[in-house]
Amino acid sequence: MSEPFVEVRDLRKYFPAGRRQVLKAVDGIDFTIRRGETLGLVGESGCGKTTAGRTVIRLYEPTSGRITIGGTDIAGLKRSALKAFRRRMQMIFQDPYASLNPRMTVSDIIGEALDIHGLAASRAERARRVGELLELVSLGAEHASRYPHEFSGGQRQRIGIVRALAVEPEFIVCDEPISALDVSIQAQIVNLLIDLQRKMGLTYLFIAHDLAMVKYVSDRIAVMYLGRIVELARSEDLYGDPQHPYTRALLSAIPIPDPDAEARKERILLQGELPNPVHPPSGCPFRTRCPLAMERCAREAPAFREVRPGHWAACHLHD
Repeated sequence: MSEPFVEVRDLRKYFPAGRRQVLKAVDGIDFTIRRGETLGLVGESGCGKTTAGRTVIRLYEPTSGRITIGGTDIAGLKRSALKAFRRRMQMIFQDPYASLNPRMTVSDIIGEALDIHGLAASRAERARRVGELLELVSLGAEHASRYPHEFSGGQRQRIGIVRALAVEPEFIVCDEPISALDVSIQAQIVNLLIDLQRKMGLTYLFIAHDLAMVKYVSDRIAVMYLGRIVELARSEDLYGDPQHPYTRALLSAIPIPDPDAEARKERILLQGELPNPVHPPSGCPFRTRCPLAMERCAREAPAFREVRPGHWAACHLHD
């Protein structure tokens, strides 16, 4: 197997939260992504998955840890070196209504990235390149002079994708890129991302809370809870044989189209709310909601280890 293209080790991102307190949004996570692969990152709202994605490409400065992309440790890059490196990593944001500047035309939104990195030698070349990029996502070059408010949500997200592709990146963080769109449009955007990945050899970190869609788009999936990754496996293994109680609960919530199978399915209902990340539980972070919690779970945090070939989980049930 090829070497990892993206490698994250013991990554932490803490935010100040009042007097002598910190919010542990990302609390020591590890994962790798191979070139051309899609790693799905899933979990409840507030689990830290968006913060993790932004920290991996240094939109947020990491509190500690190592981030290696294409053999370069970007966690230690200075501002000038990081600016040059940003050509290799980009982000597609969740909200296509908030992520595009309403005062800029589509040509300027896309062209700004070309200008910053010096990728167009003249205005004519810039216009030609913007037109080519728009054609890539099935938007004609004639749309370049329009403003974001003149487009639908799906079209705006296509413009956001074009902006990310403009600098010819190798790695893209997709931060819930379909959650703000109508259901009828979501599949179109996901299929577009898959098609672009195949054409351009892109590597994705795909952040989402829709488990059915993540299964469709991802090669491997990491499940996040309260700032930590609790399970990571190939997509088919995670859905076919989940090894962590939290993952089982999430998967039990996915509706099955067959009414008879849906009626027979065991539904696992989690009790309580996601704990406060400023004051996380001792031991296992999931123990306060876990139906299988033991006394040991309160004393000792489980190690994140390989319980089966290529299948990792953090649970004392596997010790």
